[in-house]
Amino acid sequence: MVVRLLLALLLLLLPAACSTVHAEQPQKQIAITFDDAPLSDGPLFSGTERARRLIAALKAVDVDQAAIFVTTGNIKGPADEARIRAYAAAGHVLANHSHSHPWLREVGPAAYLADIDTARGHLARFPNVRPWFRYPYLNESPNAASRDAVRAGLAARGLQNGYVTVDVWDWAIVNLMAEAKGSGKEIDMKALRDLYLEVMLSAVDTYHDMGRETLGRSPAHVLLAHENDLQALFIDDLVRALRKRGWKIISPDEAFTDPIAREVPDTLHNGNGRVAALAAVKGVDPSRLRNRYHDQKLLQALFEQRVIRPVRTK
Repeated sequence: MVVRLLLALLLLLLPAACSTVHAEQPQKQIAITFDDAPLSDGPLFSGTERARRLIAALKAVDVDQAAIFVTTGNIKGPADEARIRAYAAAGHVLANHSHSHPWLREVGPAAYLADIDTARGHLARFPNVRPWFRYPYLNESPNAASRDAVRAGLAARGLQNGYVTVDVWDWAIVNLMAEAKGSGKEIDMKALRDLYLEVMLSAVDTYHDMGRETLGRSPAHVLLAHENDLQALFIDDLVRALRKRGWKIISPDEAFTDPIAREVPDTLHNGNGRVAALAAVKGVDPSRLRNRYHDQKLLQALFEQRVIRPVRTK
């Protein structure tokens, strides 16, 4: 009789216990950021049309805040300035991606910091600017001395590293789009969308898994995208796909408060983002720090096989 009562009590408590365990599992979180704005006209859209489409697409899927990392040397006139203001007016935040997009290895720390200061001066006339700097090419260091000099310079300026955790090669697909359009080839837009989602979601999975395996957790992620035609076409599809996979889209403001923001990697590994850099510190083989689609030959082969429509013969 006692055994039966204990079993009955256990069955009553089990659903509540399972519910508690489930509730304690952290939800996957990711913020969306765009680099290199304002980019010039692309293979499909003018810069102005691209900005309009990006803003509308983010609004359609209730992404209230993305971060626009501005390369201020790309602002060539009133139309470019209007695009940046349109992003801010839509609720998105602006941050520093340098003035001329230099390589640190080519200019040295003093000139590199001066370029950052030039960008700061241009950004000062815009609203919604955050004190974040994102390294061009995600390249922080040709050597430890230069790395540390720039880190100290950023700290002196009150700038936080606008790191990423999910690195993608959307720019490589846009280059393939431009080549196809320039040579008169026809693009299958559905196939392009499918390839885009495959590449983007694979990168998210790669760095989510890498975080759990090497850091013991998956942080609040920061997705690197670029202000290009591909994102203007499909960013809303990506957001829907992420949510379907259990991801919560958070603001960059929230993402950059994650503890990983204070984990400064002592490594010369460049590119691929902070999760990869921290994995490199732990001795992970460099070949495992990249997503499989970080390969121009692979992307070109997939693009030609799937996205280019075959030439029709009479």
